[in-house]
Amino acid sequence: MEWKKVCSQNVPRQIRIKSIHTSGENGVNEMTFKTDRTRVKRIPERGHYDKETIYPIIDEAMICHVGIVYENNPVVIPTIHARDGDILYIHGSAASRMLKLIPIQNNICVTITLMDGIVLARSAFHHSMNYRSVVIFGSGHIVDDPDEKWNALKVVSDHLIPGRWEDAREPNQKELDATTVISIPLTEASAKLREGPPGDDEDDYRLPIWAGVLPLSIQKGDLIPDPVLSDHIEVPDYLK
Repeated sequence: MEWKKVCSQNVPRQIRIKSIHTSGENGVNEMTFKTDRTRVKRIPERGHYDKETIYPIIDEAMICHVGIVYENNPVVIPTIHARDGDILYIHGSAASRMLKLIPIQNNICVTITLMDGIVLARSAFHHSMNYRSVVIFGSGHIVDDPDEKWNALKVVSDHLIPGRWEDAREPNQKELDATTVISIPLTEASAKLREGPPGDDEDDYRLPIWAGVLPLSIQKGDLIPDPVLSDHIEVPDYLK
């Protein structure tokens, strides 16, 4: 059992990390992200604390929400993210208030949600949603190393459109200086999932009301070329 000190004026306490490793199917120790903060309390059976569940949700999502405290007020900012191994990267303008505050506060919360369907029950009370979500706690650090910063920006680009980085003009020094990259070690996180049909009260199953799931998904649409794009430039294979 390990104790982790959170160095933050907003959270002057210690967080008890209950589990560090568990034995996997092959007998190999695997990291678990379960802590007092990440433990799912509402419907705990939906909680997951393993990389095999958490990382695919992070990787599928196109956007995350970062929670910080600014002048004693909670602020939640949507932003693009990408994962490289056990590190989560976010980036933005060097003038960004959020990116300036993250390293100072040393205590942030990142949330990610994927919606898979609307669950229609027979009663209004039991309507729900099928979803996959991740909550990450931790500290953020400014990436100063040029090689890591370059790699992080490529990882973010590849997360959105694999192959685009090699096709587009690479950032120049002025653009790099105007961009801040934050790394967040993935050490404390949890996933919460719901799937399947509605769960109605026993008496409600006899009601003549349609019930089930309306699936939801994000789909790619047809490409819309830039109006000033030259006619001779073809659509690259990675976009087809």
